[in-house]
Amino acid sequence: MRHLKFITVPFFLLLIVQPLCAQINPDVIYDNNIRSVRFHLYGDQESMAIYKLNSGERVELDFDDIDTRVKSYYYAYQLCDYNWQPVNVSPFDFVKGFTQQRIPNYRFSSIANTRYIHYQAVLPETNCLPTRSGNYLIKVFLDGDTSRTVFTRALLVLNSMATVTAKVLQPFSPGTFNTHQHIQFTASVNGLNASNASQQIKVIVLQNNRWDNAQGNVLPTFIRNNSLEYSNQNAFVFPGDKEWRWLDLRSFRLLSDRIDSANIKRTDIYLKPDVDRSSQRYTYYADLDGKYVITTYESINPMWQGDYANVHFKFAPPEQKLYAGKDLYLIGQLTDYGLNENTKMQFNANKGYYECSLFLKQGYYSYGYTLIDKRNGTIAESLDGNYWETENSYTILVYYKSFTDQADELIGVSKINTRNDRPGFSF
Repeated sequence: MRHLKFITVPFFLLLIVQPLCAQINPDVIYDNNIRSVRFHLYGDQESMAIYKLNSGERVELDFDDIDTRVKSYYYAYQLCDYNWQPVNVSPFDFVKGFTQQRIPNYRFSSIANTRYIHYQAVLPETNCLPTRSGNYLIKVFLDGDTSRTVFTRALLVLNSMATVTAKVLQPFSPGTFNTHQHIQFTASVNGLNASNASQQIKVIVLQNNRWDNAQGNVLPTFIRNNSLEYSNQNAFVFPGDKEWRWLDLRSFRLLSDRIDSANIKRTDIYLKPDVDRSSQRYTYYADLDGKYVITTYESINPMWQGDYANVHFKFAPPEQKLYAGKDLYLIGQLTDYGLNENTKMQFNANKGYYECSLFLKQGYYSYGYTLIDKRNGTIAESLDGNYWETENSYTILVYYKSFTDQADELIGVSKINTRNDRPGFSF
């Protein structure tokens, strides 16, 4: 077995290969009737959907259809490369059993005023399961017709052949020292013929399970025997942001302090206006890092007993004036981090604030806002500020591709959090 040799990568080459990986979001909903899609480890709504190959682990898929006609939903696996580009190979090369599987489990909503049908699947099933590691798109579609895809979700299938040790550091650059977080790590690869590690091994780092701002395309700084060290000070540097804003919708009767008013008969909930927090000092509090969970105070199973409401968000800009040349978007797992007309805030000149409405299920939500430059589509500025101290979780993914394969194998996953103390409050 050939081993990795000691290599020092020239600094100028490191500077060339550190742009973000392509901004591809694998989690997309195409049908407006589909709501509250949850895809995670079985029983853990805050987790990523990661399945260890040939293990007894399972992932859970839940979603609602507010069109209350029972439909025949199917799912299929689509193998992708590390950057979520579909791989042109036969499904029989990566799936054992049927290439499509019907979702038979559904239940009509009960107790809730909103009528919907809740569908559920637990993957992988014994007659339809992935046989190799890598990135998989789970495509859910109607009537066995893949051209009628209603949504997609990301599934990571792991064949553990690498161990990753990581740490979070403050960047050296004066411009990012107090505002950003630098992820430095070493991947130890065993049992692989990685004679050309710069071409065969890829790494991706996710902040808070997000694919929209993932970073990758970085060569290892050093290669020592079977270890690849990623310590370039200009790579894997993320804005710290601030703890996410929160919204408690676990009850529509006992309104939380973020709610300004509610019309329960029409199930409309109006939130208090949010404001720019970039000038506020950092304060730690426990949050969901942009995620949400479906839960209620007043039902046994919120998946089919939870109700829905039209939730009206407001954002008050400084001096109640429009952000010139910029668009304001609501972001978080509640919008799949999508920047589209449904998540775009509209400025109400008469009231002096931005508005946006989402149809949300009872639960506990974290969310944020982002300003996008109209000219080039890049993030214009943070409305929360960036702080080195912010609690964030990072996931490091290690991929390997032999010269004879067409797809990348996922061989290592590691998670690290920026704070281990998790105090009640910290300044």
